[in-house]
Amino acid sequence: MISLLVYILILCIVLALVWWVLSMLPLPPPVKQIVTVILVVVFVIFLIYMLLPLAGSAPHWGTLR
Repeated sequence: MISLLVYILILCIVLALVWWVLSMLPLPPPVKQIVTVILVVVFVIFLIYMLLPLAGSAPHWGTLR
């Protein structure tokens, strides 16, 4: 359980870092919005994948034991 919280914390830190780098890049607005949406979708998919074992509907991730 603690390892899951650590992984989620690391994932949030990485997301914040990528979000910050993305905000610093001089991209045109449509490209920045598309990249932001893709980033959020990937984050949500990883978060759901990490939380599924708590619901008992998926096997544990190999390193989350």
